[in-house]
Amino acid sequence: MELIERNDYLEKLIALRDTDVIKVITGIRRCGKSTIFRLYIDYLRSQGVDKKDILTYNFEDFAFQHYIDNPQKLHSEIVNMAKSGRNIYVFLDEVQNLKDFEKIIDSLNLRPNIDLYVTGSNSFLLSGELATLLTGRYVEIHILPFSFKEFVATKNDHSRLDLLFNDYLQYGGLPGGIALPQIVRADYIRDVYNSIMQKDIMRRNAWRKADHFDRLVRFVFDSIGSPLSAHNLSNVFKNLGFTLSSHTVENYLDAVCDAYLFYKIRRYNIKGKVILSTQEKYYAADLGLKNVVLGQSATNDTGHNLENIVFLELMRRGNSVHIGKINNAEIDFRVQTPEGITEYIQVAWTAKEKSTFEREIRPFELVKDFNRRTLLTTDIEPITNYNGIQKINVIDWLLNK
Repeated sequence: MELIERNDYLEKLIALRDTDVIKVITGIRRCGKSTIFRLYIDYLRSQGVDKKDILTYNFEDFAFQHYIDNPQKLHSEIVNMAKSGRNIYVFLDEVQNLKDFEKIIDSLNLRPNIDLYVTGSNSFLLSGELATLLTGRYVEIHILPFSFKEFVATKNDHSRLDLLFNDYLQYGGLPGGIALPQIVRADYIRDVYNSIMQKDIMRRNAWRKADHFDRLVRFVFDSIGSPLSAHNLSNVFKNLGFTLSSHTVENYLDAVCDAYLFYKIRRYNIKGKVILSTQEKYYAADLGLKNVVLGQSATNDTGHNLENIVFLELMRRGNSVHIGKINNAEIDFRVQTPEGITEYIQVAWTAKEKSTFEREIRPFELVKDFNRRTLLTTDIEPITNYNGIQKINVIDWLLNK
């Protein structure tokens, strides 16, 4: 598979070139962070940067293992290269595996001719000491798996978008899986999931017993789009015969979000204009992961799966996203765009029946402001407008048509 440009991410790196901030690329394992580096390095070479001035280190590659416990060696090597006075471009991939990586990053950033780029598969990268050291001196670029538009770009035949969309619903957008024959794609996705669980969660938190944690992860996958709380989850497990305190459940939920396996979304009281601190919802970073963990039951959950895809696309477009609460009703997504514009979005697999359509738009009618309101469905019909509420085909919306 040829490299997909992923211009939104690439343009951000190009805009930040030779600035004195550290470029920190984050995202779930195998979402394409290293490929973004490759695309950007190709760009640098096209702009005349000599290859000897581009230093790349991948700390999950055995070839670079000798640096992991000897970061001073890495530091000396890079600083010696920078003595030339030329601009040096340094790429540190999966830097969280490097001992004392916070100190190395901070020290290298002090050199005016070192342009520093780092990636990590765990939000630990930007927590604790590093965030304190680098306050105001880094920009995070968060990478997600392929959008549906990027997924379509990998295919030669675009004549049956409905079939491509079904494929995307089943296997998600992890770039490495898309290039594989369908017969082994689920195996690849399962291996990615196991790697996240072992490397980014269990080992990172020094947890040895995976059984209870695995059950919780499965429950969260099965509850996408539904309100969850640590207290309620603790009670669920108690009823199943497992003792998990609310504190332990909360730690587990934090861990899956730290590894970017899930994203936690808070509720927003539209009338009171305040973010609520209870009954959050969780969405998966990629539907392929949900489907390999839960099996056939996951693919049958069409409404919540569609909701998950819409949520990820809203994130890709740089929006701030919350669940909208209005009286006793909910709007799937209360969105604030990068320009500060508020929008409301409802998602339903179909709303062809009058009763279904009326049920889906009822929360919209409780909102008394004049912000845009959109209902996204898989229904194939022209864009319709009902009292200012637009009904749009979700595939067209995903493709920016």
